[in-house]
Amino acid sequence: MKVSFLIHNAYGIGGTITTTFNLAGALAERHDVEIVSVLRHREHPNLTPHPDVGLRALVDLRREKDHPLHRRPAGVFPSAEYRHHQYSELTDLRIAEYLEGTDADVVVGTRPGLNVHLALQAPQRVARVGQEHLTLDNHPPALRTALRRAYRRLDVLTTVTEADARAYRRKMRLPGVRVEALPNSVPDPVLPAADGSAKVVIAAGRLVPVKRYDLIIEAFAQVVAECPDWQLRIYGKGEEEDRLRARIEALGLWNNVFLMGAATPMEAEWVKGSIGAAASNFEPFGMTIVEAMRCGLPVVSTDCPYGPGEIIRDGEDGRLVPVGDSQAFGAALLDLVRDDELRRRMGEAAVDHARRFAPGPVVAQAERLLEEAVAARSGGRRGTPGRGGMRHALLGQGHAARDLAHAAASGALRTVRGRRR
Repeated sequence: MKVSFLIHNAYGIGGTITTTFNLAGALAERHDVEIVSVLRHREHPNLTPHPDVGLRALVDLRREKDHPLHRRPAGVFPSAEYRHHQYSELTDLRIAEYLEGTDADVVVGTRPGLNVHLALQAPQRVARVGQEHLTLDNHPPALRTALRRAYRRLDVLTTVTEADARAYRRKMRLPGVRVEALPNSVPDPVLPAADGSAKVVIAAGRLVPVKRYDLIIEAFAQVVAECPDWQLRIYGKGEEEDRLRARIEALGLWNNVFLMGAATPMEAEWVKGSIGAAASNFEPFGMTIVEAMRCGLPVVSTDCPYGPGEIIRDGEDGRLVPVGDSQAFGAALLDLVRDDELRRRMGEAAVDHARRFAPGPVVAQAERLLEEAVAARSGGRRGTPGRGGMRHALLGQGHAARDLAHAAASGALRTVRGRRR
């Protein structure tokens, strides 16, 4: 089976890139696999792909940033999609040419706009699998309306949590499309797990507002007030760096809280800690939570939609606290900081429970889905009957009508504002 992954920019950093490289590398052990990056902005990717995985780009921004077609907005990639401003007539053309000429048995899209291209432009002979790495409820109504129309032509749609899969089955009208949860996988650790003795809390990821590193810093001030020998290390880079540094200074935590910059791979840093921390307002999955747990760290996390609650078993291998509550977050950290035995026991449980996100079971599920999609497509069949029957169909109609109304209202408001200018 030949598998082709279509990704936004394989040369950057982020959870979707990491999980795509992980899955592609595992599948390459038994299949012909390639990663097709729509955009490229540097010579080498930040992550190193498996040696048997092909990697190519459709638009090289180093040479084609000023191409006349790249100055015109995309027509196929949906305008309500977050990345639309990075797409153009040139990307429309190159993606269409790639799909028309592909010899893959199955193409896997890795974000909503690319899934639309896949659904609308892939040849009939190609099985179409769309991946959702965000959540349905996080998409704006106009995008949900566009996806509802296009996704009906997919064979399979995967989400990273079961909660989001249920949302798609309940709120979208996708007859004949198989919707399943497929969690991200984290490679098996190569270093010994943390033993819980280090007086270090670790957080990692993009330094962006939704991740709420400011809340972690404020919560950690409670820890420092009682246990001044503990440290918080934050790994990553992003737009929030200066603001976070100012917050550290304002709270007088310069001897306890450190912005460490980006680190790849993170495993060597996770094992230097004893507690993981994640405070997102929403988190479709939570790769860093799994990474920390696989390295022996219990994780304190906000119980945001949807990922943390499907990863952490509250009170067994970590703690879940209300979104936006720095006091509750600090109290949960202190519970683990004060109790060496609790920290050690939860760390061991974290290693054990996080094995379900190891490459083995996740890749086996992905391989089954891809093979069944290829078989169904070649046999003239698509997906499986939707769950929920008439009830879900009626609910889907209601959600579709509301999204359409919201999208129309937003469009009218933009028109009025444009005229006022």
